[in-house]
Amino acid sequence: MSKLTDVPKRILIGRALRSDRLGETLLPKRIALPVFASDPLSSVAYAPGEVLLVLSIAGVSAYHFSPWIAVAVVVLMFTVVASYRQNVHAYPSGGGDYEVATTNLGPRAGLTVASALLVDYVLTVAVSIASGIENLGSAIPFVVEHKVICAVAVVVLLTLMNLRGVKESGKLFAIPTYVFVGGVFIMIVWGAFRGLVLGDTMRAPTAGFHIRAEHQGLAGFALVFLLLRAFSSGCAALTGVEAISNGVPAFRKPKSRNAATTLAMMGLLAVTMFCGIIALAMTTKVRMAENPAVDLIRGGTPVGSSFVQDPVISQVAEAVFGDGSFLFVVLAAATALVLFLAANTAYNGFPLLGSILAQDRYLPRQLHTRGDRLAFSNGIVLLAGAAALLLIVYGADSTRLIQLYIVGVFVSFTLSQTGMVRHWNRHLRTEKDQAKRRHMIRSRAINTFGAFFTGLVLVVVLATKFSHGAWVALLGMCIFYATMTAIRKHYDRVADEIAAPEEPVPTDDLVRPSRVHSVVLISKIHRPALRALAYAKLLRADSLEALSVNVDAAETKALRAEWERRGIDVPLKILDSPYREVTRPVIDYVKSLRKESPRDAVSVIIPEYVVGHWYEHLLHNQSALRLKGRLLFTPGVMVTSVPYQLQSSEAAKVRARRRLEWNAPGAVRRGPKEHRDHHHRESGTKR
Repeated sequence: MSKLTDVPKRILIGRALRSDRLGETLLPKRIALPVFASDPLSSVAYAPGEVLLVLSIAGVSAYHFSPWIAVAVVVLMFTVVASYRQNVHAYPSGGGDYEVATTNLGPRAGLTVASALLVDYVLTVAVSIASGIENLGSAIPFVVEHKVICAVAVVVLLTLMNLRGVKESGKLFAIPTYVFVGGVFIMIVWGAFRGLVLGDTMRAPTAGFHIRAEHQGLAGFALVFLLLRAFSSGCAALTGVEAISNGVPAFRKPKSRNAATTLAMMGLLAVTMFCGIIALAMTTKVRMAENPAVDLIRGGTPVGSSFVQDPVISQVAEAVFGDGSFLFVVLAAATALVLFLAANTAYNGFPLLGSILAQDRYLPRQLHTRGDRLAFSNGIVLLAGAAALLLIVYGADSTRLIQLYIVGVFVSFTLSQTGMVRHWNRHLRTEKDQAKRRHMIRSRAINTFGAFFTGLVLVVVLATKFSHGAWVALLGMCIFYATMTAIRKHYDRVADEIAAPEEPVPTDDLVRPSRVHSVVLISKIHRPALRALAYAKLLRADSLEALSVNVDAAETKALRAEWERRGIDVPLKILDSPYREVTRPVIDYVKSLRKESPRDAVSVIIPEYVVGHWYEHLLHNQSALRLKGRLLFTPGVMVTSVPYQLQSSEAAKVRARRRLEWNAPGAVRRGPKEHRDHHHRESGTKR
């Protein structure tokens, strides 16, 4: 069966890679840029339009504020980029905002940041794919008619591409991303040349339209609130900036320097493209409205529901290049494609963050391990499932989904930069070198400004978008927070319960000769492992050894050191597993023992701890079950499970016994109080 499933798996994602080839999958800067920055780079396709849509509430006269809003977005972008350049140098392990907040503000703040980022990554996939589907649907009606199915199909396609590995998916995504960036820069340069040098008059398709203002003559607080809302909408250009700080381990060495350089490149490109599109939109007199059917006026009458409002970038491209021209078509196609690929930022950020959270025991440990292609496959599949569910629930409607957007990312921005301020304060208390102190003070000022700015944006976003759907993002954050807290409590409880005692391991010198070779599988030294070793000694086998599989060098080194420290008198054998498999190396080793001595029997002893709830099984690897299933078909091999019952399993046993007593024929039905009284009478205990 495994061979039958292995063939299509290899066709879809490629052959497995050895662990020692991890360095070959690391990214150079030219590939890392489209992999980690496709989201902020592609957001310039809709962020300028979001600014104009909000300003249109006050009419065309409010459009003259757009350059100042663009300046504010640029200042915020440079502030955030400068801050994250410091993050990747100070915290290069890939924890990003989560590590910064946890280290400087405490575990609760770190978990809040992690919850916000996980929600935002899921929304990034959903919003990007829904937007791309709608852009594609304007040319292909079938896509609009079946947009949910098409959106889910795109999720599946992106998932398969990422399962093949970060480097391979990066090569596939690099070309359209660079075509999009090049097309936008050509449009900006050619538009500036036509307007400043040739003196041409470029007009957008909506240049002759008027906008019916919903609120005339805004002033005072109302005007300030409108400008803040427009600014917060334009800040969609910043989504995805944090992915680079989370993805530092995926860069080639020197990792921190390459990540910082990529951040600077991304910030410069995004800012230039955003400002250029805003400037050309003002020059070509683009008109946008939140409700174009009613608010856009042409020839004195509304345009009606049949009118299709094109994005700002499409209108500007038509004005600069000409409708139907080659460059216009290329840029339109690249824009639609890069919106799909913007989801790839989340496909690289979510699994890396999930791996770190799993290592810290906040998520199931399966998310910490790499798959066949050295990508975090389980995290990729989990992200795809959550995004597909969101697309189905919201009908792949980007207008509804975008209301949930950017809340999480600004929560992480604010807490991360607040954490960096505390980071610099802590180091300034001990640093004596004046040059380093000046650098730290300057860095602290940047982070303080960034924390204030992003906190302001967060408040505005919550105030203006809460009732329109932002509450769903907050609910998702709360669900993630509660789930991860519960998972950590479970892992902590299990670790305390199975912790190995410090007393010397009992020895047994009485060995009765036998034709049995016993092998005890060991992953860590804890109570279940010590119980399995003691049980194996009682079997009086001809030989006894402990066996461990090396899937993580650090954990194997720690196991060997702990083994020697405790002086355990059983030889420990380590099997190398370049493909991070556990089952196959054990099977091969057992078969080699049988081949050397065909008349001998091999007894494989597996320590297990037993949980009591169905949902707890999801938090633990089922490697023992898979191994027992494979060994069942190996001649001359006996498998023994040495169970270690946890407290939750004991509670489950009590509940099961009570259910049997309750359902037994002729059983006396007792209420809770009567049951307690009966228990005390039976046991002789006091109430």
